[in-house]
Amino acid sequence: MTSEAGPTAGQRGPQERDRHLAGLVQRSASGDHEAFAAFYDDVAPVAYGLARKVVRDADLAADVTQEALMDVWRSADRFDAARGSVIGWVCSITHRRAVDLIRSTQASRDREQRAGVAAFDRAHDDVAERNEAVEDRDRVNECLGTLTELEYEAVTAAYYGGQTYREVAEGLGAKLATVKSRMRSALQRLQDCLGVGA
Repeated sequence: MTSEAGPTAGQRGPQERDRHLAGLVQRSASGDHEAFAAFYDDVAPVAYGLARKVVRDADLAADVTQEALMDVWRSADRFDAARGSVIGWVCSITHRRAVDLIRSTQASRDREQRAGVAAFDRAHDDVAERNEAVEDRDRVNECLGTLTELEYEAVTAAYYGGQTYREVAEGLGAKLATVKSRMRSALQRLQDCLGVGA
């Protein structure tokens, strides 16, 4: 399928690209398959690059990308531009999918090693892994909820959106020093909340 005429993704500035992608998401939410195909072509390389960094395996990264973009398709009607950029939203979903896959895989390996057997009840383990992933997600989301609005925006843009501190500052209309300070306080607060050592 061909995307609509106009500048390619590489030729658009970040704000123009985000407006374009938001329009495609809105059309996708109403069932426009061509809009979603154009959206997929535009954001899949970004999602795949992030997934590859997290899972470090090309095939698994491709699976994560496909699942994440299917999540995007299913939840297109819930996208809220006021809460962040389209790319940030896609990266957040992709990162969550990739981390879930790693946790699921590692939990499975650990159980097999402890038990000393390769065969085990997959149905039971899958339920346990999903419950564990949901609990971890809920805990992280709960801790993110303790941040100030600026801290939350900065952390999600930097860690889920893959933006540099300078890009975060420009996106939030804040000074770079303020963003760096808020990032330090946010990360300390998250470490304390999650019980992670500094």
